[in-house]
Amino acid sequence: MSIWVLFDLDGTLVDNSEGITKSTQFALDSYDYPNQPMETLKKFIGPPLHESFMEFYGFSKEQAFEAVDRYRVRYKEKGVYENRLYPGMKELLEALKSAGVKLSVSTSKPT
Repeated sequence: MSIWVLFDLDGTLVDNSEGITKSTQFALDSYDYPNQPMETLKKFIGPPLHESFMEFYGFSKEQAFEAVDRYRVRYKEKGVYENRLYPGMKELLEALKSAGVKLSVSTSKPT
């Protein structure tokens, strides 16, 4: 029998809050929402981005998907590099792998 451990990426394996929040603000700048509170932007970590734009800023579905496209412009160039493993995570993953545990990452991302 195999043992599997399934991890969430955002906020569990990696701290990618910098890339996500800065890219979210980049998108919001296009809609005249400058300098948003960090706590509001942190709510974008994890759930589907278009849903967060609709829930937290009242965007229509069309606006939300446009905002996601705008977000991705910055995230692809900079945001993807603004993340780091949480302390001790590398050692934990190596220990689990060495013990024969099968590891996987789950995400709500499209790919």
